[in-house]
Parts: sequence; C-alpha cells; structure tokens
Amino acid sequence: MEHFSLYRKYRPTRFEDVIGQEHITRALKNQIISDKISHAYLFTGSRGIGKTSIARIFAKAVNCENNVNGSPCGNCPTCKRLESENDINIIEIDAASNNRVDDVRDLREKVKFMPAGAKYKVYIIDEVHMLTDSAFNALLKTLEEPPQHIIFILATTEVHKLPQTILSRCTRFDFRLVSTDTLTKHLEDIFDKEGIKYESDALRAIAIAGEGSVRDTLSIADCVLAYCDGVVTSESVQKVLGTTDTRLLLEFTQSLKEKDVGKVLTLINDIDKSGKNLSVFVKDMAKHVRNLLICSSCADASSILAETEEDFKKLKEQSESFEMSDLINMLQVFGGAENELRYTLSPRILLETLALSIISGDSQVKKNLI
Repeated sequence: MEHFSLYRKYRPTRFEDVIGQEHITRALKNQIISDKISHAYLFTGSRGIGKTSIARIFAKAVNCENNVNGSPCGNCPTCKRLESENDINIIEIDAASNNRVDDVRDLREKVKFMPAGAKYKVYIIDEVHMLTDSAFNALLKTLEEPPQHIIFILATTEVHKLPQTILSRCTRFDFRLVSTDTLTKHLEDIFDKEGIKYESDALRAIAIAGEGSVRDTLSIADCVLAYCDGVVTSESVQKVLGTTDTRLLLEFTQSLKEKDVGKVLTLINDIDKSGKNLSVFVKDMAKHVRNLLICSSCADASSILAETEEDFKKLKEQSESFEMSDLINMLQVFGGAENELRYTLSPRILLETLALSIISGDSQVKKNLI
C-alpha cells in the first residue's frame, strides 16, 4: 500500500478543514455565496500555513455545481474532475522555475482559451515574488484586465518583493501563523484517527517546534513517528528534534546566576560529549532566557509562552530569582552569539568564554565576542 506523509494525507479539501485562517476562509466563502468573485487574489504569509491549499479549494468552489455554504461539495462531476492534478482548468505555476518573461508571455496566450466544462479557469502562481521585473511587466496588463473566465491567485512568502503595480490590482489576504494550541489540537485529532498512542506534552512539543506552520508541524510528526515504537513520548520528540531538556536549561541558567564556574564548565563538557550541537544549545538558551524575561515582566506570560503547565511553573519560579537587567544582559550575549557559533572553529571554547563573561560581568569581553 502506498504511504502518504501526514501533511499530504490530511491536506484540507474544504474550507471547513482549514485551521487557523478563519478570517480568510469566511471572506472567500462569502464572495462565492454572493457571486462577487474578484479577478485576482494575493495570498501572502509564512510557509506551510495553507496558501496553496486554500487556493485549490477556492478554485474548486468557484466551479462547483452545488457548493455547500461556499465550499465545494466534492460530489458533483465538476468537483470530481477538478480533483485530478492534471485538470486543465486549475493551472499551478511555480514562479521559481518559470520566472522568465517568455514564460509569462506563454501564459498570456493561454488565458485566451475558454475553460473546458467549467465556469472559470484558475491560475495559481506560487512564489510569485520570484518573477523577474520584465516578467512582472508582461503579467501586468493581463492581471489588470483578464478575460471574464480567468481568476489569478498569486501566492508568496515575501510580499515586499512585489511591485506596487501588482499589489494594487489584487485582492489581498494576509495569512497568520497558526497558534500552538490549534496545532496541538490538530495533532491530537490526526493521531486519534490514526490510532497512535501519545503523551499530550509530546504533541505540544511537536507543535511548538512547528513554529506556526501546519506543514512543518506534520513533517516533524512524521519524523517522530518514524523514530518512535508504539507511544509518542516527550523524550522521543526531544531526541528527534535535538532540543535541549528544560531541566538542563534551568540548571545551566542557575549555575550562571550562582557564578559557579566549575559547574558551568562541567555542564558544557557534558553537553559537548553527548554529541549535541552547541549552536542549537545556544539558540535554546536564548529562547529560555527570553521566556524568563517574559515571565518576570508580563502579567499574562502563560498566554504568551507556548509551554506546558509544568514547564511554565518552573520558568516562573526561576524568573523570580533574577533581576531584569541580568536577563536582558544574558539575552544579548546568547542571542548575539548564535551566528558566531556557526563559523567558529571551536564552538566549545566560544560557549565557555560567553558563559564566563556573563559570570564575570565583563561587558567588554561580550562586546568583543559579539
């Protein structure tokens, strides 16, 4: 039996299946219900949050013979035909590999042809910011006055690279990163359907690592499932992601506060000997200190931080033992050194020097390093 990755298997086919973008799906459904379809749309936002998926759903919905509250019914002959990736009425173009002016001129010739057995022919141009200036100029006239049977959907992760002349001719929708709670619930639903046993904290850790991207979250889940045997645990997720145990971060931070040079150097030695990437550790430390800073300064810290209840309690407790100026100082050191660690010949020595500079309070050392 052919195996499909989770993000392909659970790719939404209706607007109701899309998570975290209700402000967009509702607007598009209302346009379809009222039959007030724009000729060109711009979908912008981070990777893996539903731009192309919603574009495909919209392309089917505008052609559906019996749409259900704006969503494609999935049962009519048109819907079934449009489900085929080779259907000529939904054309997906990767602008990264078709970015020349000749490619756009070819598109301009093809838009003259009527759709086959459908109301609209929909062009989905992904990563549209990759088009050359001459290609944008060639697209401009067609985008401004397309034939009545044509709809353009432009998708991009870098909207600032698009000319203003293109932006002004599109109905723009800004996609949001999906919250950790929503991603965790999505994972729970999928794992329940798949009959996979899991720890709730493990799924939350996967959702946190996904950083708001549905596709990244499900890709990480696939990697974890490949590693795990039976039950998805927090420990297995940590091993797959290579992230640092919260207990180690708390211990390392406490050692810095107590100015325990021996303990700090011993911990760095243990981390290095375990084979952990020291650049990842520094990144995790920067995030940990940032979380402590939020705990000490924000009244609603628990809603800001995507942490388990147990980890949040530990963060809150440790944050109360620090002065805000010390946390800011540590954040500057670890945040500024992350890039340095990628290129240094001895990451361990650099990390040791950074840690000792925090303990000694030698700002000049930190300034020279960063």
